Amino acid sequence: MQFRFHDQTITVNTPTRAALKAEVMRRFEARDGFALATVNLDHLVKMRASPAFTTTYAAQDLVVADGWPIAALSRLARHPVDLMPGSDMVIPLCEMAVTAGVRVGLLGSTDEALNAARDALTKKAPGLDIGFLHAPPMGFDPAGPEAAEVLTRLETENISLCFLALGAPKQEELAARGRNLAPSVGFASIGAGLDFLSGRQHRAPAFMRRIGMEWLWRALSSPRRLIPRYARCFAILPGQILGALKQRQS
Repeated sequence: MQFRFHDQTITVNTPTRAALKAEVMRRFEARDGFALATVNLDHLVKMRASPAFTTTYAAQDLVVADGWPIAALSRLARHPVDLMPGSDMVIPLCEMAVTAGVRVGLLGSTDEALNAARDALTKKAPGLDIGFLHAPPMGFDPAGPEAAEVLTRLETENISLCFLALGAPKQEELAARGRNLAPSVGFASIGAGLDFLSGRQHRAPAFMRRIGMEWLWRALSSPRRLIPRYARCFAILPGQILGALKQRQS
């Protein structure tokens, strides 16, 4: 499944959970870092508006589908992919880290949320070695000197997997920069994943997630912030449907 903006092609290049696990485990063993992004409609909106964000996304090593619309578009294009929301991938990635015996870092949110997320993760993935926590201050710049210092620390402290909970586009920008400054670190951009684990935010009930209505739960929980965002997402769907049909024909 592919999306094209500003003459650049973004490909969902890791279509299944099995493929993701195999590639992540291979990279852990080789001490080869990666940048993992979970593409959703909001990201497509941001890419359409920003050539810089499109370039950042093109620099991600692994791209998976986050959100039912992306999965539905892939089926329409006859290139079906598994649904892998970032929040759902945190525990599986931690279990892979335990199996590989590598250290994990958490970056984003607040100190309180990070400590609570660490406690939750070590309970859900026994043996997990979380060796790095960092809650950036307001105004954190992924291109700034503080970010460079953080990335250097991740590399020198032998962190092989770092969850980035900064929101788009900051988390993807930091992951892309990390591929140069921290080449042995695997970066997973997970949005609100750590806040869900810490209890700072609450996910939709499981039945709503199963039927693809998590967006409605989130919109109703924070209408002033999220309803305009989802309106922009729905506005780009017709064009994406046409794009999927063209891929189907080719």
